[in-house]
Amino acid sequence: MPRLTRAARRLAPLGLLLPAVLGLAACKPEEVQSAKPATPVRVGKAELAEYSPAIRLTGEIQARIQSDLSFRVGGRVIERLVNVGDRVSAGQILARLDPRQQQASLTAAEATVAAAEATLQQRSTNYERQKALLVQGYTTRRDHDMAEEAYRTALATLDAARAQLASARDQLSDTVLCAAGAGIVTARNVETGQVVQAARSVYSIAQDGPRDAVFNVYETSMSNGEPSDLAVHLTLVSNPGVTATGVVREVSPTVDTANGTVKVKIGIEKSASEMALGAAVIGEVRFASRQFVSVPASALFSANGGPAVWTVDHQRKVVSLRLVAVESYDSARVLLRAGLRPDESIVTAGTQLLSPNQTVALAEGAAR
Repeated sequence: MPRLTRAARRLAPLGLLLPAVLGLAACKPEEVQSAKPATPVRVGKAELAEYSPAIRLTGEIQARIQSDLSFRVGGRVIERLVNVGDRVSAGQILARLDPRQQQASLTAAEATVAAAEATLQQRSTNYERQKALLVQGYTTRRDHDMAEEAYRTALATLDAARAQLASARDQLSDTVLCAAGAGIVTARNVETGQVVQAARSVYSIAQDGPRDAVFNVYETSMSNGEPSDLAVHLTLVSNPGVTATGVVREVSPTVDTANGTVKVKIGIEKSASEMALGAAVIGEVRFASRQFVSVPASALFSANGGPAVWTVDHQRKVVSLRLVAVESYDSARVLLRAGLRPDESIVTAGTQLLSPNQTVALAEGAAR
């Protein structure tokens, strides 16, 4: 027999053990694989909770009546007497236009009236003479009728001239812009020397009187049902201690295409002096209380970009993902309007480690 080398003698035992190891691995693979342990989770139950939806928005105090004042005639502004923020009284002069053109028209109208009056005086005298001569038989009916016609024409011409004179006087007075009522100037759109057209807005005045709180409300916010109280509670942003109440006075029939909101005006019943024009206020409306399913905020999960929760099958000790619809939420609780029934078991801690049909182990203190 040939003599074995020293290296062959060392590898001989490993050669005898290798077939045995391979045979064991081929016959019983399940004995060498370790079972996946159950994932520990904390479980709770969904509960019913009363919830009264509320809308809280920030708005602005505005005058109920806001007038845009303008000149009735066009011209060049020669004087403006008030600025934004000034308080004005009824009849106070706000601005003036150059009146030379209107003054010329007035002078011409006055001359026309004077000429018409002189013509009427002459035609009236001639007509009276023709009437006297006709009675005495010294004139003809034709001459009498012509004198009467001339007199009546002169009378109508004088009436027309007087109407033009009144119109010229009105146009001259229209070169002076006056406040229609007492209030505060909120906008000024002209400068001295500027040429303005008739009916162009020159000043905006918020008239004294009732005030409104104006809000831009998203249309979806009005789908919470009927409010529990028709009153709208208002709070001054700069001083939360100043409050007031009001009622919905006007809702815009159209949606603002720029931001998708509806303008809502709240008539303030008793406005505090601190709620001045332009002040920011918070308006709150509460709706009737309803019941929703409440779960801890930690139970909320995301599935395909939507909200979901993990439900627990206590008999099989497995979890499954359930899509839900959220009504409202805060830092601690989430209110669901659909997708989950009260008293169903849900995972409240450990959701980030789960997958569908995964076996779980209830952590100490979990609901059963």
